[in-house]
Amino acid sequence: MEPAQWLADYRDRIERVAYNARAASASLREVGASVTSPRGEVTVTVNAGGGLEQVRLTPAARKLETDALGALITATSREAQRLASARVAEVMAVYLGEGDALAQITQHQPAEVVR
Repeated sequence: MEPAQWLADYRDRIERVAYNARAASASLREVGASVTSPRGEVTVTVNAGGGLEQVRLTPAARKLETDALGALITATSREAQRLASARVAEVMAVYLGEGDALAQITQHQPAEVVR
């Protein structure tokens, strides 16, 4: 292969990688999860990294004992984090396909999320 052709091919590959990285980043900005407790007292929203974005309590939450409310917030938050992790894995699988790169991203996710 001619050096000029090799360089053109290399540039094309770099441009595809950069495009995919930008697209993945944009997709991940849209990923997160919002989960409501079974009886609707608590809604928790997390970002793609599982970071807490918002906790909303309904008037029904006032009827719970403080320990029960804390446990419900924790459980609802964990479910939102699990769901966000699953969505991150789905997004990244589109760009990375199955393999070592995806395994590196999902290695610390809950077992039910990992492919």
